[in-house]
Amino acid sequence: MARLKIYVFRHGQSTFNRDGKFTGLIDAPLTFKGRRDAKAIAQKLKAKKFEAAFETSLKRSKDTLKEILKDHPECACVLEDDRMTERSYGGLSGKSHDEIIKKYGQEKYDDWHRGFDARPPKGESFADVEKRVKRFIRDLRVFMKKNRVNVAISAHGNSVRLFRKIMENAGKKEAVKWVIPYDNYYEYGVEL
Repeated sequence: MARLKIYVFRHGQSTFNRDGKFTGLIDAPLTFKGRRDAKAIAQKLKAKKFEAAFETSLKRSKDTLKEILKDHPECACVLEDDRMTERSYGGLSGKSHDEIIKKYGQEKYDDWHRGFDARPPKGESFADVEKRVKRFIRDLRVFMKKNRVNVAISAHGNSVRLFRKIMENAGKKEAVKWVIPYDNYYEYGVEL
């Protein structure tokens, strides 16, 4: 039985990541370190082969994938899919973590930041993100099997978190504790 591969990774560090701000759907660019992060992922993926790649509409996802694709002329198809974009932090977007703790307290911050079912004001919970990531994975499997391709995915910290949770059959408590690195990738197999 043939096995196709998925290589999923978080974009490199953005200016908002560096500054301790809730980024969400704000289009924050990569930092100098973020560009180095992308080069580190590119180096680790250099010997892998993938014929298709997915990115989100946010520049940090696109710029990270652009660096990785320099070593992958076999990748003839780049698709945009915002089901793998970052979690919307709604009213917290653009605000610093310290500012939110000062205004609402540590307990509320912890609940909004790492509570699985808690939605920040006008934002998404991890449970909400998991629903869209599940739909993406379902469609991704069909795409891969139909086209018989390996795939790279340039995504965001929280969509990668939920992607891992689904692919690894992990629990909520485990998933919310994960730190998703800027400079590495996760590899999964899909059976044909």
